[in-house]
Amino acid sequence: MKILALGAHPDDIEIFMFGTMAAYAAQGAELTFAVATDGARGGKSDPTVLARFRREEATAAAALLGATPRFLDFPDGELMADAALIGALKTLIRETGPDLVITHAPNDYHADHRALSDGVRIAASFGVPVVHADTMGGTGFSPTHYVDISAYGDIKAKAIRMHRSQGPEQYVDRARIQNEFRAGQCNGVSGSLAEAFRFEPRFPFADIRALLPPAPPLRPVMPNPNIVIPVG
Repeated sequence: MKILALGAHPDDIEIFMFGTMAAYAAQGAELTFAVATDGARGGKSDPTVLARFRREEATAAAALLGATPRFLDFPDGELMADAALIGALKTLIRETGPDLVITHAPNDYHADHRALSDGVRIAASFGVPVVHADTMGGTGFSPTHYVDISAYGDIKAKAIRMHRSQGPEQYVDRARIQNEFRAGQCNGVSGSLAEAFRFEPRFPFADIRALLPPAPPLRPVMPNPNIVIPVG
């Protein structure tokens, strides 16, 4: 199986979907991590220096799973779902031949995320199904699918920490809290972690469950045997 993960900025894949990518890697999937912008506005350093440093960070994170990194190098903060972006995405999809594409939700908090989501939707067309990753803080996001990442929490944190230029501990904490919540939301067993996704069925793709790693195992929902209801 071939999976194409698309993030707007060099640390987005790690924050929003790296646990799922690790689950795919454990299944032997071929992973491509594509970053749409150069990340040059993600700090106060010289933009050229920062862009180069962030590319190195993303490359190191992808290497944790043996993923192939691809960089589209659009200007950070200026992404638009225009002909240039759509053309680049069509070329990327054609070259990588993925069975599934995972990218940002169309209502995520950052304009670059929203633009990339729109561009991917158009570029994918009838060729490949597209799944949307969770939003920052889960705001405005209604999951349709969950992936168990309980075994991959540590490597996800390690991948986020590769992005030293971004003050990564805040994102390690945010991601952990969100992954714990999503596991609880889908009734995962105690201590489990999950990443959440949304799939909007669109012809010719109606069901992508077979393309995703497993969801967390469920806790049994049983009546409490210690509760006694008085009679009469």
